Amino acid sequence: MVMFYIVATPIGNLEDITLRALRVLKEVDIILCEDTRVTKKLLHHFKIATPTESYHSQSRFTKTEKILRFLEEGKQCALVTDSGTPTISDPGSHLVSLVREKFGERVSIVPIPGPSALTAALSVSGIPVQEFVFLGFLPHKKGRETLFKEIKDSKRTVVFYESPHRIEKTLASLHVHLSSERKVVIARELTKIYEEVVSGTSEEVALYFQKNKDKVRGEFVVLVSGK
Repeated sequence: MVMFYIVATPIGNLEDITLRALRVLKEVDIILCEDTRVTKKLLHHFKIATPTESYHSQSRFTKTEKILRFLEEGKQCALVTDSGTPTISDPGSHLVSLVREKFGERVSIVPIPGPSALTAALSVSGIPVQEFVFLGFLPHKKGRETLFKEIKDSKRTVVFYESPHRIEKTLASLHVHLSSERKVVIARELTKIYEEVVSGTSEEVALYFQKNKDKVRGEFVVLVSGK
């Protein structure tokens, strides 16, 4: 059976990789990476010499065909992203869909679970997470305002990712739309040296980052409690 593994990798702390992930990355024929330079640092750290091949949002059809050909030839493949779980706000979901469509049961698609910024942030948020809505990365322009209105009306906790370039603007928009009863949690740089979780009203959280410009960096997970 040809195997196509979807392997979660650390979002910061390399100790978070699982023993199963290490074994799979050593045993497969090819590792498909979002950025080979990033993945090779991980592989070098754990003394893994498996060949790599790039696959990312800008990959052309010829690259996808090449990957499908690997599987057709019986090569065992693993898909990783730069950090966290592949296919979560990641182009890997398209590749998985193509593999299912082309090969059906001839290729077994196997999840190797592990680190995820989404679940890590949920676990330390302190807000209800029995039910939540995940929005991935908010659009830069088109549809952005509509999503803020949806967040305002949501009865479930809403989670999304944001970049340091837009986090302050996003917090300002949340302040416009949310009542003071709604809690906002920002999880920043999870599992890394400068890991931080900031919680409060939209106004309090926005004010915190206005006063601490040096902390407007890294990767952000934003959580908003339900209405």
